[in-house]
Amino acid sequence: MSASPWLVVPAAGQGRRMGADRPKQYLTLDARPVMAHTLTRLHAAFPGARLCLCLDPDDAWFDPVWVPFADWRRVAGGAERADSVANALGVIADEARDDDLVLVHDVARPCVDVEDLRRLMQVLADDAVGGLLAAPVADTMKRDDGAGRVALTEPRAGLWHALTPQGFRYGLLNQALRQAMASAVMVTDEASAVEALGHAPRLVPGRRDNLKITHPEDLALAGMILAAQASVHSETTPAGVAER
Repeated sequence: MSASPWLVVPAAGQGRRMGADRPKQYLTLDARPVMAHTLTRLHAAFPGARLCLCLDPDDAWFDPVWVPFADWRRVAGGAERADSVANALGVIADEARDDDLVLVHDVARPCVDVEDLRRLMQVLADDAVGGLLAAPVADTMKRDDGAGRVALTEPRAGLWHALTPQGFRYGLLNQALRQAMASAVMVTDEASAVEALGHAPRLVPGRRDNLKITHPEDLALAGMILAAQASVHSETTPAGVAER
């Protein structure tokens, strides 16, 4: 396995639920596009990583100046997230080894904590299956009846919110996605594709502020999270010590 992971960032979505004039990855957050924040966080944790950035072929908003990685390539995004990731795996097929670790991260998660990223990589380094950042469910969970009323309350013990990055060996992830597509199985994340092969991905506890920007109010919330994280970092970093 290579010491540096492959990073796959699906960024071909249109983010229509945001109701904005551009895809959500290009909305401004603290004077920079969401995408720029996300890639900066990933680079801070994995400066030597090899990046596959999955973009809509007709994307007119992207600017390569936002990419801090020396080794990166633009990949054609697909109709669904799984299509984009599968395209990226195909592009690197001649370079990646089956046991190389591939980390897939949502472009709309700009608040992911750098230490969480490093810890995930450390945990998965010796894990034969792989795993994902996740957070235990804290709220009471209700299942609806399909008509807007509560059908039952789900016990929250053992329930987790799936976050990203999600990391798996190249060979296993490629097999899982190809099989899901061939079987017309809808998978919403990489872990569910691997689960469909009978594997049990590792749950790696991550911070709850690893927010995915999906709805209009999420953009303002992400701004507050970034400000709070910056404040805590400045308070805990001794004067004269440079950020890693």
